[in-house]
Amino acid sequence: MATAPFLAARVDRKGGRKLLLNIATVGTFIGYGLTAVLASNNSHVWYIALAFLVGLYFYQLAYVFLNPMLDEIADHAHRSRASGIGQLASSLGFVAGIAFAIPFASSRTGPLLPSVFAFLILALPMMIFFKETRKIDTIAPDLNLKTRRMAIFFTTSLATPMLVAFFFFNDALVSVSNNYSIYLERVFHTSDSTKSILLAIVLGMSAVGAIVGGWIGDKIGALKTIKFILIGWVILLPLIAVAQSLWILAVLTIITGFLLGSIWTVTRSYLSVVLPKEDMNYGFSFYAIMERFATLIGPLTWGGIIWYMGTEPIAYRTAMAVMTIFVFVGLIILMSWKKLKVPIVIK
Repeated sequence: MATAPFLAARVDRKGGRKLLLNIATVGTFIGYGLTAVLASNNSHVWYIALAFLVGLYFYQLAYVFLNPMLDEIADHAHRSRASGIGQLASSLGFVAGIAFAIPFASSRTGPLLPSVFAFLILALPMMIFFKETRKIDTIAPDLNLKTRRMAIFFTTSLATPMLVAFFFFNDALVSVSNNYSIYLERVFHTSDSTKSILLAIVLGMSAVGAIVGGWIGDKIGALKTIKFILIGWVILLPLIAVAQSLWILAVLTIITGFLLGSIWTVTRSYLSVVLPKEDMNYGFSFYAIMERFATLIGPLTWGGIIWYMGTEPIAYRTAMAVMTIFVFVGLIILMSWKKLKVPIVIK
């Protein structure tokens, strides 16, 4: 993802966002396709890992150019709702992907190749029919891509407090969502069927939260909505950590899914509003980077607690409670960061 800001800055200056999105989509297909073929043929694990990394790189890069397209498909008054529809599609797509893979699940590698081709087929309408309003400017001067520009961006952009806060609270949310099924098993000794039901509730409520959160964000403002959601997380995570009954946890699970869908919806819409067009892709490149780093720091903290305290229920409860600190830090950043009155466009 280190290349993302440089490519994004070039797009902001010269255009060609859809072109790079298409390239990233094709790169994802090739990388994951090779992974599926190599895994099916029992190739050397290093070749499989290399192909997977190629696919993962292009998959993450695609979001650098996809997320900013919110400014192409919705005006400011409906930006959060448009983001919510996208998050709803993501949740439904996750469920549909699992259902699609089931008939091919006779082996672990069986679903891989059909899923890759399904991905490409579903991506084709966007690749072919979506028309970007801005055309590629082949004579625009190159942008100075030195570190100085990055420093200026983070010291002047209205998006900076959100990007920094997102790094912290997304650490917690990624860790909670990735470890939720393990938490259910270790703390409540739930069966696989019960875990499946609860995780399905999370997915379903995430879809609901995406739509409702988007609607609220358009009504009262995205930033205010984000703060309310983070306050909800600060209350919710300790309650999950101390819950003694599976029924109580089930109720909290409903709220968990709702807040997961709503926070990612409104965060994207907020950034798409405060970032000027000249910095839209550049700003979202850092959003993608913060998102990727969140898959490292939070899980490392969670794993470190389990490593130090062991695999007893108290260790998992402690890890869940500690995630509150990350969310709280993000909330404090949004509440206390000095606001700039006028967005500054970096040229």
